[in-house]
Formats: sequence, structure tokens, C-alpha cells
Amino acid sequence: MTSKPIVEQDPDDELYEHYRFEAGKGQQPLRVDKFLMNLVENATRNKIQQAAAAGNIYVNDIAVKSNHKVKSNDVVRVLLEHPPYEYLLEPENIPLNIVFEDDQLLVVNKEPGMVVHPGHGNYSGTLVNALAYHFENLPMNSSDRPGLVHRIDKDTSGLLVVAKTDQAMAYLTKQFADKTSEREYIALVWGNVNDDEGTIEDNIGRHVKDRMQMAVFADEDQGKHAVTHYKVLERFGYVTLISCKLETGRTHQIRVHMKHIGHTLFNDARYGGGRILKGTTFTKYKQFIENCFKTLPRQALHAKTLGFEHPVTKEFIRFDTELPQDMQDVIEKWRNYSKSHTPEEEEA
Repeated sequence: MTSKPIVEQDPDDELYEHYRFEAGKGQQPLRVDKFLMNLVENATRNKIQQAAAAGNIYVNDIAVKSNHKVKSNDVVRVLLEHPPYEYLLEPENIPLNIVFEDDQLLVVNKEPGMVVHPGHGNYSGTLVNALAYHFENLPMNSSDRPGLVHRIDKDTSGLLVVAKTDQAMAYLTKQFADKTSEREYIALVWGNVNDDEGTIEDNIGRHVKDRMQMAVFADEDQGKHAVTHYKVLERFGYVTLISCKLETGRTHQIRVHMKHIGHTLFNDARYGGGRILKGTTFTKYKQFIENCFKTLPRQALHAKTLGFEHPVTKEFIRFDTELPQDMQDVIEKWRNYSKSHTPEEEEA
């Protein structure tokens, strides 16, 4: 299934498209209210049923009731009388950590907790709200979002490049599509990763049951091609510090790929890493983990390095950042813990 909310005014009824989903080839018949419940974050079944009763839900351009069954390849749209809130963009005076800027682009070091662009439930306080305040006439990407060439998750920190001109937008976007940009992330994952380095090459798509998650698909016809190269930086027994370099940029790629090989990111609650996955049953160990979670209340993932060819000078430029303090603190806690505790001793 694919989704792409777009602002589109219907000339017949002056409704605005808020959501558009295309059911996959393997979609089993499913009530449209349940179908949308799985896809629209924070939606309630009652609100969806109200929208259907008001004639705001369309399947293949026909208004349907909430009990209509969605089938393979159906196109489901939600049309409302007002534009989507994320497109009613309000500039906000939010400080930005800009590590580089010229006439064509800027590179931002995003803080953890900041949403990159407005979306359902997050209409303010985003990076795009800040960009709209600090810069005028930023070019729109294919999703009508100003300046954004790529994105990282809300609770992932690190580097993003923002285009300031149409030329930069086109040139940078092509590099990401052609896999010629350089992106390195640092992650702390559960478990002792067996190999010092490796490559995960598995398709990623929307989880069939939990639509807020992504998942790996063995079937080549499902999901999108995704490649992650990882390398062990430091071992702490129950967790491992790794570097991940991306060839592709799928949603939640590192989080999904590492979970797939049995090494969920530390404190990644969405994918099960917000509980103890490795270690002992000792009370002191549980207290240590709880303390780590308080120190780092998010997934342990940072976009550390970003490299690309400049759209005008054609020079390959690379930017590197320090790990944010919360990750540094947790890594140091594990470094000290591993010096005085070994898995062999504790499990004997």
C-alpha cells in the first residue's frame, strides 16, 4: 500500500483531499473504516464512520459507507471541506542548528524530538515550521514540503540537507535517488552482534497488521528494495554500538533492518526495544536499564555523517557531527557497566 496526502481541490464538491491510499495486490476484503484505522495515525473508528456518513470517504471516486469492503487495487480517498492542517503552514521562530549554509542549500543538525514536517497530530513545532520562518520561497519537493530533500524520524537526531533553490532541490533529490549521497548513522542496538560487519538487503514495506510500523518482506514483489551496511564500533556485552551506512532511504530502514537480524535499537519502543531484550534478571540490572532509558528517552539513533555533491560547484562535501549528549551519556554508562560486569559471569 502507498499513501501520499496531497492538497487537491475537487472542482465538483469543493472538498480537499486529506488522505489517499491504494490497496495492495494482496489486499483481502476489509471494511473501509477498519482499512483507514490501520493507516491514519491517531484516527478513531468513530471519526472515520462520521466521515463516511457525511459522504467524505471515496473508493474509486465513489462515496461509500463505513461498511464498504476495500479490495485489491482499490483507491481510497478522504475528502474534507478544509485543506489538511499540515499545508496551512505557520512560520514559527524556532532556533535551528545550522552547520552549513550558502545560496543553494543549508545543512541542519536536528535535535531529537523535533518532527521534520507537519502531519497528523503534529501541526506545529516542526522543522518545516522553522524553515518557513527563517527562509522565504523555499522550493517544494514532490510532496509539496518546502526545502526538504529527505527526512529523519522525530526521535532520531542528526544531519539533514535543505534545498534553497529549485536547482538544488532537483540536483540533491537525484543524488538520493541514485544512491550517490553518503549517509552514516550511529546506533546502539540490543544484543552482541555476531559479525564485525555485514550487509542487510531485504525489502521494506508497511507492516500488514500494525500500520504504524514497517517490516521486512521476503517476497520480492512486496515492499521496496532496501540496503543497509553495518559495522561494529564497540561491544558492551548485552548491547553493541554500530555504524550504519545507507544505500537506500526507506522509512525506518535501520530500525527495521536491525530488528530483522535480531538486534532491535536500544529504547526503540515502537519496535520493541523499549524493554529489556538482553541481560539478566537481577534487580540491579533492571534498575541500570531503567536509568539508561531515562537518560535516553528515545531510540538510540543519530544521523552522524552526510555527504553529497554540491549542485553548483560539483564538489563532494561531507559534514560530520558529534553524538548528542543523551547518546554519549548512555554509551558511557554501558562502557562502565561492561568493564565491571561480563555476561558469562552474570549468567553462570
